[in-house]
Amino acid sequence: MGRSAGTAPVRLDLARELRESIHAAATAAALQNALPAPAVHVINDRSAQGCAAATLTPDGKRRWRLGPASPVEDALGVIAADAIGIIAGERDGRLALCASPTCRAAFFDTSQSRTRKWCHMNTCGNRQKNARFQANQRKNAGPAE
Repeated sequence: MGRSAGTAPVRLDLARELRESIHAAATAAALQNALPAPAVHVINDRSAQGCAAATLTPDGKRRWRLGPASPVEDALGVIAADAIGIIAGERDGRLALCASPTCRAAFFDTSQSRTRKWCHMNTCGNRQKNARFQANQRKNAGPAE
């Protein structure tokens, strides 16, 4: 696939579709529900269509090499393959849902205790702690005399 301007929206749609499919599958896995078949289909398709190659760097790290003809599709394939590994339980960690009622994003918990509550401490976690602090402040202030 070339780099014509007409293919950019299609590639963006593929990326969005993959993002939504990973979210749906990860959420189901975190809740220990059956994985939604349409999401599984999209993830598998993106993984199969990518032709990225894992390469070993001189310092012993893995690096992905994307093909010049299809770098977007290759990148989506890498993302899909990584999601498959996480959802299938092949990586050390656990899928969880953010405890924030306004977020509920699926995240991969690699903390030592596997008890992380929020997708990100600086956003959802901080908001929840701040809300709890403000509620306690109002409760402890009592009526003005």
